[in-house]
Formats: sequence, structure tokens, C-alpha cells
Amino acid sequence: MGERIVYLDHAATTYVKPEVFESMKPYFSEHFGNASSIYSIGRDSKKAVEEAREKVAKAIGAQSREIFFTGSGSEADNWALKCIADANKKKGNHIITSAIEHPAILGTCKFLEDKGFEVTYLPVDSEGIISLEQLKEAIKDSTILISIMFANNEIGTIQPIQEIGEIAREKGILFHTDAVQAVGNIPIDVEKMNIDLLSLSGHKFYGPKGIGALYIRKGVKISSFIHGGQQERGKRASTENVPAIVGLAKAIEMATENIDAYNKKLVNLREKTIEGIMAKVPYVRLNGHSSSRLPGNVNISFQFIEGESLLLMLDMKGVYGSSGSACSSGSLDPSHVLMAIGLSHEIAHGSLRLTFGDENTEEDVDYLLEVIPTIVSKLRDMSPLYEVVKNKK
Repeated sequence: MGERIVYLDHAATTYVKPEVFESMKPYFSEHFGNASSIYSIGRDSKKAVEEAREKVAKAIGAQSREIFFTGSGSEADNWALKCIADANKKKGNHIITSAIEHPAILGTCKFLEDKGFEVTYLPVDSEGIISLEQLKEAIKDSTILISIMFANNEIGTIQPIQEIGEIAREKGILFHTDAVQAVGNIPIDVEKMNIDLLSLSGHKFYGPKGIGALYIRKGVKISSFIHGGQQERGKRASTENVPAIVGLAKAIEMATENIDAYNKKLVNLREKTIEGIMAKVPYVRLNGHSSSRLPGNVNISFQFIEGESLLLMLDMKGVYGSSGSACSSGSLDPSHVLMAIGLSHEIAHGSLRLTFGDENTEEDVDYLLEVIPTIVSKLRDMSPLYEVVKNKK
């Protein structure tokens, strides 16, 4: 009998659900027409794209004409920041974001700083939440955009999005949120939450990779991101990726129709994991907010070990986790998110992120809680720092 396989990296990516794959198949070969063509198979593709747009809009409480398809969540983030900055540069040059944003936001902000824009990076508290008072204090006459992520991809902390949106709306400032980790995982209503722009990505909720969307509230002034044809109402030229768009819509429809039951299941698995690790392993720290966090996110730092070694030994046991963001995994630097919540380099390097999904079970958690203590113990036995601590006992 083979080793048990437990996939716990759903924040990095999810598999494509069979129903999603089946919905996409006809648009690869049977209904393959260019959605911008006027003959019947082109019209079939166009109809599929517009039906998909309606489904995505419904999932977040938007209107279908406010949904624009992109190639990824990172592209949607780039579009929101760069093109809002460009369209509003006569009004001001100041952008407010947070210190724990995804690299797609932080990298775009750095790009804009090089172009003469001013960016304020709000700090977060020890649980990863920004201060609404500090946000208010950071606003200037020149502030044109606030971009704060909905939920953090590493520590799972959920920001007070509705309140941030209220502050922005009151001051006449546009509010964008990177909701790549939140869409399909927690209920979202862009109208109630005062959101002007929102980024999402299909492969985070059992849709295909290479497809995302940007919600742009009706009336928001924003430049075109890709110039060329008239696709996406002239805002993003490029032949529509019809199979991926159809798959994204099917996935978001499935993710949001049973979201409460799904959340309850993930919270149970999350809490069982956190309680189990805390009880079985000494010298550990839960990262992120204890309750205001993504249902399936567990991020724990283990003192006296390296996170990479822990991941490799878990991999040998068939458990697939992460030490942080997949977009930063090539870096040897400690996580900017963990540093921002006040962790030392040493503790940040010993972090483990486990993110649960639809197929995970309580048996998976039982297996995880069986292998982690043994692995941590083995790694600590090789640590001279842990030897010092043991000898002090």
C-alpha cells in the first residue's frame, strides 16, 4: 500500500474540478469560434463569455458589465493600480497600501514609485490587521487610491474591508482589494463592502490557471490595460480565452453556492489542526488572527528548525504544504508578511503554511498530527540552539 497523499497547499493552487473541466471541453474543439467573429460559432463563443460574465458578477454582487476578464490575479492587480494611477494622475499621485500585500501589489507599487508616484505602506499589528486610524491619518489631498488585500495569502488574516471601503468612499478615494485568496472562500458583496475594484483568480477555487478577472465599478475612470482590439469593451485587447472563461464561471458558481457549508468544514479542519499541533509540539506560534482568518488557513512557526527542511520531510511523508507564498518561494529572504507582524528572522524561517480544501478530511488531519511531531523532533535534535534550551530545563 502506497504512502498517504495529503495536499495542503490550496492557497498556492487548486485542482480543476471535473464539472469545471467538462464545462470547458466543448470550447476547445466544438465551439472553437473567435468570440469577436460574427458567424454562428463565433456568436456561440460570445454568448458563453457573456453568460460567464453574469455568473462571475452574481458571485460577488456586481453587474455583469463591471466584470473584465484577465489572464491572472496578478494581471488584474497590475491593471487596477497602474491604470487607476494613469487615469487619475492629474488629481493626485498618492497611493495607500499595506506592508503585507502580495508581490503583485508590492511590485506594482515599486514600479509606480519609480514613475513618480508616492506610496504609503501601512504597518499591521501582530495579527496582521491594519489600523483604520492609521489609514485615516495617511490620507492626503493627493490620495487617489487605497489598495488593501481582502485576506492574506500567507497568514490568512482578513482585513476590515467594509470599514476601509467606507473611509475611502467618504473621502472620495477609489478602493481596490486583491481578493484572490478570498473569492470562493468567503462571501463577498462589492456593493455592501464599498469596493470599487476587485481582483480574483480562477485557480484558487478549482478553476483553470491563466484566467482571472477585475471588477471595475461602473463610473470608475480607468485606462485601458492592453491596447489593440475592442475585446473587454476596449479595455483589454486580446482574443478571449473562452474555455478558461467558461471554466472560471463554472468554478465560481460552484464555490459560492455552498459556501457556508464549505466554510464550516474548513474551519473544523483548521481548528483541529491548530489545537493538535499546539498540544503536541512545544515552542510553536500561530501566525495571523485567531478568528478573523481564512477558513482553511493554518500558519504556524516552529522554533529551532528551518521551514524548508520541515517541508522536505513532510513531502517524504506525502504531505504537501508551503512555507509561505508560492510567488516568493524562490527567495531565501524571510517572509515579508511574517517580518511585518513582528517575527524574528529565525522564527520566520521556521514557518509552515497549511491550506485546506474541498477534498481534505479529518483523517488527513489525524495523519498530519501523527507525522509533524516526529519530524519536528528529528529536526530539533540536529539544532544546536535547541540543545541549549533543552540543557537549561
